[in-house]
Amino acid sequence: MIPLVERLEDEAGVKIEQLEVWHNEANARMMREFDKGYCGGVPFFFNKKTGKWICGSADYERLKKWALEQ
Repeated sequence: MIPLVERLEDEAGVKIEQLEVWHNEANARMMREFDKGYCGGVPFFFNKKTGKWICGSADYERLKKWALEQ
């Protein structure tokens, strides 16, 4: 997903915050709170503005739609 995230950041001018959850318990806890038991793994994308998420990998168009929704 990293190449798609980088492409999206370059093309759309958005910044997607990436948090390490394997070695950082605070980040893992935050992921679980946003996940609410729906996904249970990574990659996990959560849009704080819309409350929508993506579980697992996604194609570029889906990622773009998720990121740019208001």
